[in-house]
Amino acid sequence: MTIKNRSEILFLYDISYSNPNGDPNDENKPRIDDESSINLVTDVRLKRTIRDYLHDVMGEEILIREIIQKDGTIQDGKTRALDFLDDSLKKAKPLERKQNATENVLNSCIDVRLFGCTLPMEKTSVALTGPVQFKMGKSLHRVKLQFIKGTGAFASKEGATKQTFREEYILPYSFIAFYGVVNENAAVYTNLEEEDVQKMLKAMWNGTRDLLTRSKAGQLPRLLLRIVYKEKQLFHIGDLEKLIKYDTEGIQDEAIRELGQMNLNFDLLVAKLSETQDRIDHIEILQDPNITHKLGKTLQEAGFVVNQIPV
Repeated sequence: MTIKNRSEILFLYDISYSNPNGDPNDENKPRIDDESSINLVTDVRLKRTIRDYLHDVMGEEILIREIIQKDGTIQDGKTRALDFLDDSLKKAKPLERKQNATENVLNSCIDVRLFGCTLPMEKTSVALTGPVQFKMGKSLHRVKLQFIKGTGAFASKEGATKQTFREEYILPYSFIAFYGVVNENAAVYTNLEEEDVQKMLKAMWNGTRDLLTRSKAGQLPRLLLRIVYKEKQLFHIGDLEKLIKYDTEGIQDEAIRELGQMNLNFDLLVAKLSETQDRIDHIEILQDPNITHKLGKTLQEAGFVVNQIPV
């Protein structure tokens, strides 16, 4: 059954001596806001983590993935659309083909039900707005870019006696917050079900932890919170990530190197939730034990129904 309740998602994770999201237009450096020195991570990066885990580990079909064709080229959008078009309709009128492809891609691909898609077809296209939308992820603190240089594995050229040098930019530490909304109104058009959302939460947590590429090793999920509102509320708080505060006891933001140096404070978040408690159906949570504040217990004591997110 299509979801009926709006919900908000807050996801916190950190990285150590790695690159959470490189900018291909800037030497693949970690993205940093020039004015605030805040680390930025695109929603595309988070969705890629979710998609890869859904497909590679959980066995779910996804639309947005790299498919190598027999001739060695990468499949384009129009060719991918044909994967979801019934053979009997490949020469039908554009509207019939669009309707058929839309139905099939929604039935097949969990990422389309979650995030929507734009899928080009001959003389038409499938365009679906995703019910799940995330803002740009941001570090809670200022960060400082670090340049490192090392030797490569191969000689710089044929006959040379020295190896090439490898250069890259990393962040020694970044504690990142993502905020998102699950829109029950948009869910009607993609047939998003509660089971899909639960699978996404599992992929978000485990996919972040298990993203063990060279540039992403060192990422750990720390808190996943979902606020589920009562049906027909047409309401959400918004910007939950701005309600989290921290204290470093005199350590400069740029000098933070581990979670233990940040004393996280959720008082503003709990207070804001308490203000709107009559609108909230229940809260779902998953928390790393290294965050000392037991947010789930605090919310239970405040009278909320709190469920553990199973991963």
